[in-house]
Amino acid sequence: MAGLCLVAGSVWSVSAAPVDAPAAASAPADARAWLARMHAAASSRNYQGTMLFSANGVMSSSNVAHFCVGNQAYERIEALDGKQRQVYRHNDLVHTVWPQAGVVVIERRSLPSRLPSVTQSVDPSALEQYELKPEGRDRVAGREARVFLLQPRDELRFAQRVWADHETGLMLRNDVIGPEKAVLESVRFTTVEIGVRAQPETVLQPLRQLDGLRVLRPVQVSTQLEAEGWVLARPVSGFRLASCVKRPATPEPTTDGKPTRAEILQAVYSDGLIHVSLFIEPVDSARHRKPIRAQFGATHSLAGRKGDYWITAMGDVPPDTLKQFVDALERRP
Repeated sequence: MAGLCLVAGSVWSVSAAPVDAPAAASAPADARAWLARMHAAASSRNYQGTMLFSANGVMSSSNVAHFCVGNQAYERIEALDGKQRQVYRHNDLVHTVWPQAGVVVIERRSLPSRLPSVTQSVDPSALEQYELKPEGRDRVAGREARVFLLQPRDELRFAQRVWADHETGLMLRNDVIGPEKAVLESVRFTTVEIGVRAQPETVLQPLRQLDGLRVLRPVQVSTQLEAEGWVLARPVSGFRLASCVKRPATPEPTTDGKPTRAEILQAVYSDGLIHVSLFIEPVDSARHRKPIRAQFGATHSLAGRKGDYWITAMGDVPPDTLKQFVDALERRP
């Protein structure tokens, strides 16, 4: 799901729909104003609560928190199911802690590359690719919400239904809608407090307690697709390049400090709502044996060989959209 790095869950029936039908469609200016409110609330509001993620018949939950102090942003995500995992973010510095493995991965990720984020941010530019349709009011986690359907203007993306807090605009729930109006995945607050006192120490303090953990610091370097010898020969309608980085294929170094495998090039494309990632790496015969097609919830992935390189495309889009990206990706001398 775009902008959400949480956990996995089950498919929800689309009948869990808004309780009121709208009397009339909102004007484009009103639609853009609501998207701007959601976008601002995701980054500037202080909130904390529990989120439930569901897809493919599996459900899992996380405790989440987001705080702002001046121009400083802090986030905390703690998985409550499955393997223990905590994610702490201070601005663009992200610590992912795996207590059972005794490992912490520390990465500096510059926007607009995808950061672990508590709640999804919808850029108002998404209205170029989606029509925002009001669907009345509902309640999520005990709070009044306005409900909107982001209906795609083509077949390259999925529809999404969003529940925005009536008072603040914070997104309280997000469903990705697939063919025949099936809910592919859903994420929602089950409890939430908005406007809480900022508690940056609940993020910073754990970062001072890394003794005993093996620290991995994968290096990520910004670059340009063309500078690495690649080009997207045919743009995929509505998607723009958001970031391009290269990094080691694994954060685990050898004893001499060199990466154990070649670098991976990652190009991230966005339509203002969702992201598609293209991963490019040299073919490794031990790992890259046959083409792969996979789906979990709304996330599809497509992987296969192109010349001497292995290409993996991944995103919350239909598989045909990923194929357009892969087919358009070309190696230039």
